[in-house]
Amino acid sequence: MTLAVREMTDTEVDVIIDYFQTSTPEHLETLGVDPTRLPTAESWRERLRHQCALPVEQKNIVLLIWLSGDGTIGFSTADKIRYGEQANMHLHVVEPERRHQGIGAECVRRSVDIYFQRLKLKRLFCEPNAFNVAPNRTLQKAGFKYLKTHMTVPGPLNFHQAVNRWVIERQADTIQPN
Repeated sequence: MTLAVREMTDTEVDVIIDYFQTSTPEHLETLGVDPTRLPTAESWRERLRHQCALPVEQKNIVLLIWLSGDGTIGFSTADKIRYGEQANMHLHVVEPERRHQGIGAECVRRSVDIYFQRLKLKRLFCEPNAFNVAPNRTLQKAGFKYLKTHMTVPGPLNFHQAVNRWVIERQADTIQPN
């Protein structure tokens, strides 16, 4: 299987919207997502497409798509961006039958490389729901370091929850070019 991770184009943002809007309430709860906080597809699409068009230094969110030879595997987003310093990433495998197969760790590794290169980062954080085992294992396999478990609202789609805070750090001279 060939694997590709790259920045999402403005014509691919529906992958994100469809993923959340078609997920079961149980899956959204596992993610810590409050379905009442999901924006309308139209407003969400407009906001994501606008972000795709901005220079990287001005983006509030960076969108990556994970592809295999037979289609989309998932996506990652980075937000809370402090260009040249840090950001927070999110990771999602879109098809339930593709989850728990280990492909996420490789997609996360490749996503990390892109985020560090494009955003000139020193550190990248991720805060999955503490009770969602899969992303926590994936982050550990991808080289993230566990920092702590704490209560927070991790993002605009989320409810107050326990999250595990993970970090990966790099020195500027160790960032690999794509």
